[in-house]
Amino acid sequence: MLKEFKEFAMKGNLVDIAVGFVMGAAFKEVVSSFTGGIVSPLIGLVFKSDFKDLKLIIKEGTLNDAGEMVGEVAVLWGAFLTNVIDFIIVAFVMFMLVKGVNKMKKKEEPKPEAPKGPTQEELLIQIRDLLKK
Repeated sequence: MLKEFKEFAMKGNLVDIAVGFVMGAAFKEVVSSFTGGIVSPLIGLVFKSDFKDLKLIIKEGTLNDAGEMVGEVAVLWGAFLTNVIDFIIVAFVMFMLVKGVNKMKKKEEPKPEAPKGPTQEELLIQIRDLLKK
């Protein structure tokens, strides 16, 4: 059982997927940092606030003794939009990466044509004619 698992785990495709997964997770952090640290503040200049903190308040809340907002109901559209921007950036980079890899792959060479000569049917006809003689 251990031998089978080792063979399964060491298959090229599985290892490639694991490496891709780890790289994707690390890349997601880079994109989140880019969006949160560069894109959101620039967009926040337009709205005069931190972009991730933008929300549509449906019901006002009250401050408790600890200074925390209690009872507020809000749609956190700024955080949602930030995540959508993250997704679009990651999806675009992955698209470009796959496109580049596909371009780098060797194009399959066309199979050499079968040698010209009599077909199987023609050979059978010749054999039949030889047997008739």
